[in-house]
Amino acid sequence: MNALKGAVAALLTCACLGSTAHAAHPWIAMPPKLAPEAYFSNLKDGQEIETPYVVKFGLTGIGIAAITKPVKKTGHHHMLVNNDLPMDFTKPLPFSDKYIHFGKGQMEQVFNMPPGEYTLRLVFADHRHIPNFVYSPPVKIKVSAQKTIDPKTLVKPGVDILQPASGTTVRPPFRLAFHGSGLNISHTDITDPGAGHFRLLLERGGKTETFDLTNGDTEVWLAPPSGAMTAKVEYVDNASGKVVHTSSSVGFNVGNR
Repeated sequence: MNALKGAVAALLTCACLGSTAHAAHPWIAMPPKLAPEAYFSNLKDGQEIETPYVVKFGLTGIGIAAITKPVKKTGHHHMLVNNDLPMDFTKPLPFSDKYIHFGKGQMEQVFNMPPGEYTLRLVFADHRHIPNFVYSPPVKIKVSAQKTIDPKTLVKPGVDILQPASGTTVRPPFRLAFHGSGLNISHTDITDPGAGHFRLLLERGGKTETFDLTNGDTEVWLAPPSGAMTAKVEYVDNASGKVVHTSSSVGFNVGNR
């Protein structure tokens, strides 16, 4: 299975790196890990949290699309709660409280379980819910308290740049990772109401470089020249092409390779 996973992953990555944004700009770099991978962007193994807690999903090397129709080289997230990876990757993932589906293209889930220990894992799958060998390592967390907070108050629609942090110095290649809260991220072939994609605006020396992530990508790896840069990300509605949300600007410095 490992050999098959590696072959499929490499194929997916090569195909993904051929999308419009990746093919069009010389600053685009290959991710250090060739295999596509899902990950939790705000959880670490062994972390202690209080619930309700907004768990955020990250993704490398492949794009997101809602399950409306098949779109090549994309998929959507599933969060496994206290459950191992499925033994058969040729069958659809079941629907249960241990397999939470995010078929609209969501990047987060409000986790609201009582105190105790939990193991979480992300599995990416296609529009039929059949896993495509893209998943995260398991993350073991401890819930120390469950507060009486309305989970809906924790989610405010908008977009953010998660990496790099403002004021930091990064060395190429580096990751620019984005998050959409309360939003659905999808390849631009999906034009459902509420579906959109990220657009990165990177300013350097008075000139703005634009990266339109039409494949439903939620991050991009870059290797630009050294110097000071400012980045912001937009959420663009797929149907209208209008910018719906814009992040705060993040300024950082690119060091020598």
